[in-house]
Amino acid sequence: MRLLIASAIAVLTAGSAAAAPFSTVASVDVQIGPELQKKAVEDLGEKDIQRLAAELRRDVLRELERTGVLAGGRMELVLTDVKPNRPTMRQLGKKPGLSYESFGIGGATVDGQAVSVEGEVTPIHFQWYESDIREAWRKPTWADANYAFDRFAYRFGRGETYAAR
Repeated sequence: MRLLIASAIAVLTAGSAAAAPFSTVASVDVQIGPELQKKAVEDLGEKDIQRLAAELRRDVLRELERTGVLAGGRMELVLTDVKPNRPTMRQLGKKPGLSYESFGIGGATVDGQAVSVEGEVTPIHFQWYESDIREAWRKPTWADANYAFDRFAYRFGRGETYAAR
């Protein structure tokens, strides 16, 4: 009986080790484009942009881990543009007449490339900006940019890639 149980455990553990992929985690690197970096220093605020870059990385990594797309590969992304729904703290500090009650449509643009384990490079270009201002009044500062990141991560994680133009 003990031999039968030991054999079953050995078969199960050997089968699960063989079925496990080499590496299920892709590496994701997010840089901030030079124009956005300049815009961050002059207008939006560097902390906000750094936080958005970290959010993009977290969203993409989560979806790649969940779906296994690009297992063992890497993504090199560049956050090239973001637009807030409301004024940032930096903007409010620089312009005394500006109010946090001001609102508009926002979004983001992401460029870069995905590199598979085999070395195949897929250029990426994704942008999404809200087109309807009717719901903007109830959104926080970076709602549309965060939605753009979620949308990009979800679609890429499902195997949809965006070729650069």
